[in-house]
Amino acid sequence: MSRIAYVNGAYVPTPDAFVHINDRGYQFADGVYEGVTVRKGEMIDLEPHLDRLWRSMGVLAMQEPMARAPMRLIFKELIRRNRISDGFLYIQVTRGEAVRDHAFPVFSVPSLVATCRRLNLDAVKSRAETGVAASTQPDIRWGRCDVKSTSLLPNILAKQAAKEAGSFEAVLVDENGYVTEGSSTNMWIVTKDGKLKTRPTSDNILAGITRARVKAIAEGLQIAIEETAFTVEEALDATEMFLTSSTSCATPIVKLDGEKIGDGTPGPVAKRLVEAYFDFMDD
Repeated sequence: MSRIAYVNGAYVPTPDAFVHINDRGYQFADGVYEGVTVRKGEMIDLEPHLDRLWRSMGVLAMQEPMARAPMRLIFKELIRRNRISDGFLYIQVTRGEAVRDHAFPVFSVPSLVATCRRLNLDAVKSRAETGVAASTQPDIRWGRCDVKSTSLLPNILAKQAAKEAGSFEAVLVDENGYVTEGSSTNMWIVTKDGKLKTRPTSDNILAGITRARVKAIAEGLQIAIEETAFTVEEALDATEMFLTSSTSCATPIVKLDGEKIGDGTPGPVAKRLVEAYFDFMDD
């Protein structure tokens, strides 16, 4: 059975899901997006995702396509029509269709597109038990990474470079040697004194929703957290390193640029956070 997408007021089979060629999302990447984990048919942390979506639209002076209440109903119906238990909901808003011109159009109707696909969260949890490899890549993205923009070409290039290096994720590094985040994730380390470190979002780092949830869980477990930038050298000297995202939960990084992190296996802090995160989703 073909999956169903929502496109500007209609639920349509994905092979028939199109936007106009003059849509500014297609022409300029003039759009923003969100990705929401679905667990047992329920959207995880939907409200923080909507908060961030509204913030991104506000920063870009983009009109919202509708109010939140009908948007929530659309997402629930999309999950139902696709018969999703565990899955991933993708939401995209663009400035809409207009004659091609770099400046904002005088008038345009914003476009809302949403899709939903199955996501094997058991496999995600299993991956957390073995860990993944990562490789460092220079951070060449634009200066407003706090906005969840659809302009992702630098992220794609970093992810592809990591893939070609045999890695699961790219660890982005600024010109001073500090880790910023991953190509589609936030980055964490565990220091030798057991403290969690992750870069503050005030540094134009994307305020990850899973990052915020894991931070709250860690605080509830009385794990010390320091929001500060750390270098690649500090990461290599850490006892643990892990990434967070909606599709990866808290996945341990056991090797960076071919060098082991800690003893080269997932550490106890990351394992504890993974278990607690799944408990949160299943509560």
